[in-house]
Amino acid sequence: MPDVFNNKERSEIMSRIRSKNTKLESDFLKELSAELYPRGYRYRKHYSNLAGKPDVVFVRQKVAVFIDSDFWHGRNFSTLKKRLPKKYWVSKISKNKERDRKVSAILKKSGWIVLRFWGRDLKKNPRTAIEKINKTLKSRNPRLKNH
Repeated sequence: MPDVFNNKERSEIMSRIRSKNTKLESDFLKELSAELYPRGYRYRKHYSNLAGKPDVVFVRQKVAVFIDSDFWHGRNFSTLKKRLPKKYWVSKISKNKERDRKVSAILKKSGWIVLRFWGRDLKKNPRTAIEKINKTLKSRNPRLKNH
């Protein structure tokens, strides 16, 4: 099935899609900050010194956190790709998934812990992700405050 938009229209639509500072990310970071800042954890957003520019990086503990949107990063891709126009979207999302795997491998090889969370899961229950991040951070530096 061909794209229903011409190249100019598709370009305009795509230019409005943001990769940083999305509502999902902002809402999650407010909760994350409220929970982890009092415990002594500090993070950087969109850390460009690392492969893949993780959404959140705890530099001292070498923990990189990615917030992956369900569509762009291919959640349930085997089901999704049956409904998408193969020419563009299947290729695009397949490349995104492959890049995610490569970035995670590069970071892990460099001694980083990589945590990836699906957008839908963060919307539904951000506490689960925050608890996993907290547990990972404590395992990397148990001397910080344990609340």
